[in-house]
Amino acid sequence: MPSAMSLVVRVLARLGKPMAMNTRLSIAWQRAQFEYSARIGILPHGTSILPAVIGGVKGRWITVGKTPDDMAILYFHGGAYTIGSSYTHRTIAAHVAHACGVKVLIIDYRLAPEHPYPAALEDGMNAYHTLLDKGYSHGKLVIAGDSGGGGLALATQVALRDAGTALPAAGVCLSPWADLECSGDSYSSRLREDPALSPEWLHIMARHYAGGHDLRTPTISPIHADLGGLPPLLIQVGSDEILLSDAHRLAARAKEDGVDVVLNVLDSMCHFWTLYAGVLPEAHQAVQNAGFFLRQHLGCQTDRDVL
Repeated sequence: MPSAMSLVVRVLARLGKPMAMNTRLSIAWQRAQFEYSARIGILPHGTSILPAVIGGVKGRWITVGKTPDDMAILYFHGGAYTIGSSYTHRTIAAHVAHACGVKVLIIDYRLAPEHPYPAALEDGMNAYHTLLDKGYSHGKLVIAGDSGGGGLALATQVALRDAGTALPAAGVCLSPWADLECSGDSYSSRLREDPALSPEWLHIMARHYAGGHDLRTPTISPIHADLGGLPPLLIQVGSDEILLSDAHRLAARAKEDGVDVVLNVLDSMCHFWTLYAGVLPEAHQAVQNAGFFLRQHLGCQTDRDVL
């Protein structure tokens, strides 16, 4: 049974969808609205947010309380590769940091259409390499992200593997957008249930990001990638998301390629639900599950209280 707060969030998302997903509005306007709406966010007690520049890529270090010096989560924000920032996603990053007791680096990778593929991928790889250069062991790092950032988190790991770079301890994909062709069945079967996304908007954003490249390129749509050799992977998705089939297909592909994968499907949740961590009980539980997964694979302990 979905919580009362999740029903409120769903109603608000449905009311805002005609404006937020209006394909006639400029990218600049959509970015500004996303930044404005992100002003309200409930951060865990003791959250510290500091500006960062990692390998020339700007971002924010987010910590909650005392954290190990030798561990970090590299986080890629969502926004279909065209909107969003380290500011709009600071709340979910902070709750992930709190749940696992590890600091999070959320980066402002370059956005399309000004900077199409492979700009975001290059920024993600650059940030990871810089963390290694700063002395972080690959076994003490995690790459994570949500929505488009979830797809980018996986694409970055594929590219790092292909380049012969030591991979992180684990990967986390929250509601990943892994098929930029939007070819899965949930893009139609969940359309009425998901008040947050529209296939029409995603098709346009996909073209902005891909530029002249084939949408089936494995590091654009990792649903088509060989995932062999990647570290353990956690995928979380809501049962009412139009991206549900992306998550199912991604998990099946990972399992087929020998990856240790965990798929969590949260009942009655629509897209963006994890951004309401600190408000939605369902988001809180999902983040706690992610924290447990991360602590397992990073080998860290935390005695911090549950929120």
